[in-house]
Parts: sequence; structure tokens; C-alpha cells
Amino acid sequence: MTFRSKLFVNFMLALLLSVGLVTAGVTVVTRHAFDEINREHTDALVSQFQKEFDRRGHDVLNRVQGIADAEPTVRMAIDLSRPNADISVYVNDARGVAQSHQLDFLDFVGTDGSIISSAEWSARFGYKMEWVTQKEDWATRGSFLMKLDTQEGPALALMAVATVRVGDKDLYVVGGERLGKEFLASLVLPSNMRALLYLNLVPKFEPANLIDSAGPVNEAERFEPVIERERTQPVVQTAKIDWTFDAASAEIFHVIPQLGRQNELLGVLLIGDSQRSVVTLERHILWLAVGVAAIGILFGLMLSWWVAARVTRPVQKLAAGAREVSEGNWNTRVVVRGRDEVGQLAQSFNQMTQQLVDQRERLIQAERVAAWREVARRLAHELKNPLFPLQTTVENLQRASSQNPEQFEEVFRESTGILLSEIENLKAIVGRFSDFAKMPQPELGPVDLNTIVRNVEKLFEAQFSAVGRPPITPELHLAEGLPTIQADATLLRRAVENLILNAMDAMPAGGVLMLRTTNGDGDVHLEVSDTGTGLTPEETERIFTPYYTTKQHGTGLGLAIVQAIVADHGGRISVESETGVGTAFHVELPTRPPHHQAAPVVIEEENEEA
Repeated sequence: MTFRSKLFVNFMLALLLSVGLVTAGVTVVTRHAFDEINREHTDALVSQFQKEFDRRGHDVLNRVQGIADAEPTVRMAIDLSRPNADISVYVNDARGVAQSHQLDFLDFVGTDGSIISSAEWSARFGYKMEWVTQKEDWATRGSFLMKLDTQEGPALALMAVATVRVGDKDLYVVGGERLGKEFLASLVLPSNMRALLYLNLVPKFEPANLIDSAGPVNEAERFEPVIERERTQPVVQTAKIDWTFDAASAEIFHVIPQLGRQNELLGVLLIGDSQRSVVTLERHILWLAVGVAAIGILFGLMLSWWVAARVTRPVQKLAAGAREVSEGNWNTRVVVRGRDEVGQLAQSFNQMTQQLVDQRERLIQAERVAAWREVARRLAHELKNPLFPLQTTVENLQRASSQNPEQFEEVFRESTGILLSEIENLKAIVGRFSDFAKMPQPELGPVDLNTIVRNVEKLFEAQFSAVGRPPITPELHLAEGLPTIQADATLLRRAVENLILNAMDAMPAGGVLMLRTTNGDGDVHLEVSDTGTGLTPEETERIFTPYYTTKQHGTGLGLAIVQAIVADHGGRISVESETGVGTAFHVELPTRPPHHQAAPVVIEEENEEA
């Protein structure tokens, strides 16, 4: 009999025969009845939400069209259609019009997509709103959801667009309402249900963007897996959240995506259904069944204890062996007797650990050979260039000594200069390789990453706009309130300098260099991106390999040094690139690096004196 069959027979006979017949029928019928009632409530609430959404959308569309048909708007359109029209006189009109028509958002947009006046963000005067000018029949489009940038940050808006055409020019009226807690407050909910709305306005999950009719929801981070599934595949789904260990605290949410004009996910409606009433009733039924079938339950518990003891002992051995493997002891073996599934699993586990040991040894050997081959190839490449002039100079000396003794003194003076110069070049090459091998360990102290980025950017300002080369435009997006980290300021500065130098080399025709810092969960992030030539997938995989370079000059140590510095701080660095588009390096640094640090690699040098 297999392991699965043993569990089935032992537990089913003990538990199902004692209490199953008493409780199964009543519990199933009760659960089905409650599910049917909750489904009806949910459908009604979804229908109510959609009706309110449609009503408000129709209302927004009418108000926007009313603004477009108003005499002041028509006069504005006529004035703006004239040549050399002064649009600055209308920069403050949107706010007053929005208030008079009870709209949260209102923009007047010219025929080229430039914002003439904005109620929600007056400073956006002159910015482009190009999506308005796309070929679309706004008169029949109706209202739609969209993410709108405001002075206070992004907002979820129910928008509509109306057009005022004068001659061959258009004036677009873009207006709408904020979709938030006020909208949820207008819904009528049963006592055991609630409606939540997640505003999908930023790339990462933001707990503050999950709201109900009162504002941000408590413990919003519990909804992150649900929201992330919607981000991946926006479909109607059901999710259950257990708020405490008590099953009565559970809540089942019906998750409904809210899509924008281009079917992008802009919001997620979550309709919660409390399970307290159904769980309470099921408990009453269960206690009644327990009282009736106490003898059967006692027998089931005794049998369960005996079966569990037999089952968990080999499983515990497997778990202990897995922990030892995870801690680095790959020679672990598990001894479990038996021919059932657990015995087969233990045998497979032992085979797996043996294969891991063998594969690890082969991988280490292959990596060592590949690393030394790469070092030898790169060192030979670097040393070949100065060795050729040395050989040529010595041959010239020999030739002058044997063929032109009277000119030997002059040839000797010229040759010694060349020899000394190339010897210095050789020493510099050896020094660069030695410096990389003797990277210092970080001396930790409080460091402000934003300060380091600003100082390094100022250091390169002259090179960004140097005469004779295409200009490079730096863009700094530094997060406010970035936490202080424990790091080595000198090493971090060196890493940022190398990343900027790498970006400049990637933009021989000029471009944009973007430096961005953000605050992560227990760490800080730095992004250095360029609009240069980009990298191929093969180059991306090898970009951090020591002595590997795609440039005509350099040793290929710059990015390897950056990776070593980041690793010594307990951080991570990654690269994203697309050929012809640009490259972005992402650095993640913990606010407090782990205590463990890699042992420094030291290469001994021998100096010989002639």
C-alpha cells in the first residue's frame, strides 16, 4: 500500500466515519446558501458601482461639453485661431471655469497639444498633452478613466474631452472628476460588505493608494499579492484574506479591474464580504456534531496521533537534511527506511545532493580555468602594445652600434627616452591590475547618497559641455528624505564616477545622462542611465567581467570595480540595455551593510632593480 493510501485509509476511517456523516450535509447546505446570498449581494453592489460610474461619467461629459459650448470658450477658440495669438492671457481661466462647473480637473489644450490653462496644475502651462490630439472621435467616445498628473501627485480621474473647432484649428476641453473616497461613499452597502478601491498610479504597490469611503485602508500591505496579480493579468478574480488566526475574521474579496482608455490597468475595485456570520453558524453545527460523536472523535485523535508519529519522523529527517544543505553542507545524506513515497523521496534527495557536489566541483574548476584564461588574454593584450616599441628600439640600437657608430650616441639618447616611456606604460598597466586586486575594504560611516551624486555630477559639469564634443545633458531626480546609509563615502564616490564615465563613453554623439535615487524597503536605490548606443545581450551578460571591455581603450576594470564596491557594501548592481536606445545601471545599497565582508584578494608584486 502506498504512502498516500495509508494516509487516506487511516484518517478517513477515523474522522469521516465519526463526524463526517453528522456535519457534512448541514455544513454544505449552509455554506451554499450563504455563498448564494453573498453572490447576489456582490452582483448588486457591482451593478450599483457600474450605474454610479456611468451616471457620473455622463454627468462629466455633459459638463465638459457645456464648457465647450459656452460663449467664453468659443471666443477663446476664435482668438487662439488667429496668427501669433497670445495664449498667456488665458493661463488662469481653467481654475475659475472648473470651480463654476464643479469639476476637479480641467485643461484647455491647443491644436498642437500644448496646455493653455490647467486648473489642477497651473505650472503645466505650455506642456504637451499629445494624447488629446490623436485621431479619435471624442464626441462619441464618452467618459473614460485615466491617470492624471496634478500638482499634488498622480490622481485617478473620470475624464471626458470636447472639441471646439475654428477653421482648421481645434481647442480641446479636457475635464473630469477625481475617483476616490467620495465616490465610494456614494455606494449603499450591506452591513457585512465593504468596497475598496486601489489607485494604480505608480509602478510599485503603494499602501496609501488603497482607499475606502473614509480614506486609506488599515493593513493595506496585506492586499499587495492580490493587486500584483491584477497588474500581471487584469481579470475578475476572488481572493481571501485571514486578518487573524480566527477563521471568523476572514474576508472574501471579489476583485474587479478598472481599465483606462487604452485598456491599461488604472484601478482595482475590491468588494469585501465578511465570513463571520457563516463561520459562526458552522461552528455551532460543528460543536453539536462533536457532542453527538465524541467517541468517534476520540478514536480519530488516537489514530491520528499514531499515524502522525509514523509519518512525521522521516519527514523531519528530510527537513533537517534540507536545512543542512541550505547551510552549505552538501555532503548531507538522509537515512529513511521504507519503499513508499517518503523512502523514494529520501533516495532522490541523496542522489540530488551527490549530483550537486559533483556539479559544484566541475563548475568551480571551469570558472577557475575561464577566469585565468580571461586574465591571461587581457594581460597579453595590454602588454603587447608597449612591448613592440621596446623591441623596435632595441633593434635600432643594435643596428646603430654595428652600422653607424658615429651616430650611436644620438640614437642612444632618443632610444632611452622611448624605452623609459614604454617602461612607465608597462608599470602603469601592472599598477592598474594590482589596484583592482587590492581593493580596500569599506570604512563605514554615515553617508548621504544624494550628496555624493550631486558632488560627482558637479565634478563632470565641464566635461558635459566641453568644446569640441557633443553636449551631454545631466538630469538629477533625487528622492527627498532619502535615509542616511552606512557606507564608505570614498568608495561610493569612485563607483558613481566610474558609472558616469561609462555612460559618457557610451554617448559619443551626446545625449541625456539621468541620475535617480529612490527609497526602497530597507535600502536605497541609485539608477544611472544614458541614451547612448546600448549593449547587445552578450555584452550585457559579460559587462561586469574583469578585464572585459567593448571600448578601443581601457582595461575593462571600471565596471568590475563598481561591482566589487557594491558587493562589499552588501548591495546589488544590475544592468538593462537595448541596442540603439540606451543603458541603465541599477544599484541597491542597504542602509546598514551585513557584518560579513569578503576577504581581500592580494596579489604580491616583485620589483627588480637593474
